[in-house]
Amino acid sequence: MCSTIHAHEQNISFISLLPNVSEPEKNVSVADTCVASNEMKNKAYKICREFLSGSWKSISSNDMVFKTVGGGLSNLLYYCSLPETHTPLCGEPSQVLMRMYGQIQGDQDASTITESIICTLLSERALGPKLFGVFPGGRLEEYIPARALVTEQIREPEISLSISRKLARLHALQAPLTKEPTWLFDNMEKWLAVRNEILPNSIPKAVKPFAKKLMEFDYKREMAWLREIFKRAQSPVMFCHNDLQEGNILHMESKESDGSSADENLVFIDFEYCSYNYRGFDIANHFCEWAYDYSHPEYPLFKESIDQYPTEEQRRAFLEEYLKTLKSSSIHGDIDPKVNTIEHLLEETETFTLASHIMWSLWSLNSAHSSKINFGYWEYGAARLRRYLELKERLMERLELSSS
Repeated sequence: MCSTIHAHEQNISFISLLPNVSEPEKNVSVADTCVASNEMKNKAYKICREFLSGSWKSISSNDMVFKTVGGGLSNLLYYCSLPETHTPLCGEPSQVLMRMYGQIQGDQDASTITESIICTLLSERALGPKLFGVFPGGRLEEYIPARALVTEQIREPEISLSISRKLARLHALQAPLTKEPTWLFDNMEKWLAVRNEILPNSIPKAVKPFAKKLMEFDYKREMAWLREIFKRAQSPVMFCHNDLQEGNILHMESKESDGSSADENLVFIDFEYCSYNYRGFDIANHFCEWAYDYSHPEYPLFKESIDQYPTEEQRRAFLEEYLKTLKSSSIHGDIDPKVNTIEHLLEETETFTLASHIMWSLWSLNSAHSSKINFGYWEYGAARLRRYLELKERLMERLELSSS
């Protein structure tokens, strides 16, 4: 979802997490809007008939329930449903989401193809929403009546262990994507380049103390140092989500009473950042999210609670369950046994916590410049950079002790 509103900005229902919601054009008449809506409904009806069959072939376009969920330049999302008078005949879904890619070109076009591949793969492995059809310009997806988790829930022991097992299964996937772990530094380089475009007088006075830290920090030097540190971390390169925070994990409450396992009740969403990456980053980034609440009602619209970062006992429980699941997968034999231990993973994730903090600080700098969402980007970026520097100091002390 290339244009999704990043869930760092909103932690709300699944439907509204998916695309950017744009304001309607002011010069478009109601009549024009209705014509466009009817045209899209007819298009959706035809696509649903062709891909879903069953009861969908026995209804008319007027019968179909059709709602615009949201839209932007890169994604338009529509809810399509059978009327109450019709029930599925042969296992076809009664309601779906239709995603239209909108205006895309160049790198975004390539990203859309990659995302469709990822969605297909995760759908087949029951790790993401089911995929019912891929067509020129869009796809049909499962409608999931669920809500995203909140920060407190990812700390709950049962949910945390379910996340660890699903993450291990995700990491074990073999995807037809480049296996080079360039995603992390490619993004940081891209976001850092934006800093040159930010004019000092464009920064609001109230946030200048926070912005000053991000604008003056020597990211280039830190990135060079991190590249060397990560080489020594011996973190296996796996298929990673790269943004596994509470807003990107759905809890399907409707399944609670039907005998489904806790794992089946959780679904990962938002695969915008999926790529092959260092395993340590994916796990470390999730641990960091324990300490950040993005549903805070007052500006800067997030709350940092470092005391909520998982304790060593909680991290050990997560990693033990993760390794247990990973060792039962086909990928296990390809990994050096020395790195598949709890102790190694504890050090590995601590090292890559540096990457999580510095990457999201750069994301914030970029978003402060480009996003129109009301969110404390400068404050958030400064908070993550502060945690990066604190952790770096502790790790440097540890490295000096281990080498003496």
